[in-house]
Amino acid sequence: MHIGVIGAGAASAAATHVLSETTDAEITVFEKSGGLCGRAATRRRDGRYYDYGANYVKDDDERVVELLTETLDDEGLVAIDEPIYVFDESGNVSEGRDTDRKWSYDEGLTQVAKRLFGGTEATIHRRTKVETIHRDGEQWRLTDTDGETHGSFDLLLCNAPAPQTETLLEHAEWDADIRDTLADAVGDVEYRTIWTAVLGYEFELDVPYYGLVNTDKNHEIGWISREECKGGHVPAGESLLIVQASPEWSVEHYDDPAEDNVTELTQMAADIVGDQRLDDPVWTDHQGWRYALPENGVASGPLDSAADAGLYCLGDWVAGEARLHAALRNGLDTGEQVAHRVAAEK
Repeated sequence: MHIGVIGAGAASAAATHVLSETTDAEITVFEKSGGLCGRAATRRRDGRYYDYGANYVKDDDERVVELLTETLDDEGLVAIDEPIYVFDESGNVSEGRDTDRKWSYDEGLTQVAKRLFGGTEATIHRRTKVETIHRDGEQWRLTDTDGETHGSFDLLLCNAPAPQTETLLEHAEWDADIRDTLADAVGDVEYRTIWTAVLGYEFELDVPYYGLVNTDKNHEIGWISREECKGGHVPAGESLLIVQASPEWSVEHYDDPAEDNVTELTQMAADIVGDQRLDDPVWTDHQGWRYALPENGVASGPLDSAADAGLYCLGDWVAGEARLHAALRNGLDTGEQVAHRVAAEK
């Protein structure tokens, strides 16, 4: 059996891991970017690693904890021991009630997908953006933006964010009733947009927390975190801040000059942390995430009908929770669902 996978995010990595462990299916993955793990993204700069999308994976799911700490090689898995504090619309910081265990890897969160895919024989085509889905009888074919056709596939998994999945479905050559019903349901998933600044400093902050989260949702900044709290990310004596703007600010300023956005977020972060040295970072980076965090899930009926026809959607938006552990758990569940089908159709 040949299975096609659109997107190399955390969910598809977990599903591919399960399928490789439980079936002899041939798996081919198509990823539009050059990286793995989707919005759990890591960049490297002069020996520094920083998670500029998802910040960590936490222990909200027992199966995911087992996957990270027992199933996969835990070498390089680093715990974040410092707590998360909170701040209000005035920028006043206070202690939070953070009790979750949190992890990244010394080389960043992309290690989750790299290790999951790396333990399989899946073929991964990077920088290959799927443009059209075709259904030919019982088989699936894919056409990429270069006009190349891939397939055929017996089953298809789609791990693209909901808006991109909706676009694929709208142009899919497939049963109109199932396609349109699913596209409408997927289109109802709303996303928060997040604009992120990355700020590097040649001194280390003396504060007791790893992260700061705005709990009243009334500040222009929603999140600040310190990558130096993750072992192996930042050289000793340095600080590296991830500053995520609020969804409202991000939408308003998404297309503004990046330099202006970084400057404004830098100044606000310095005011919140209470250290004006932060006004002058040594280096900066940035990323806009137009589809950062799903606000809601998707109706199960259209998903089930599509799965019956051989197309499975997966990801945090299917789980209805914008968390890395939710994407991984959804991938594990979907992988098991597909594995049962593969076994039944032998």
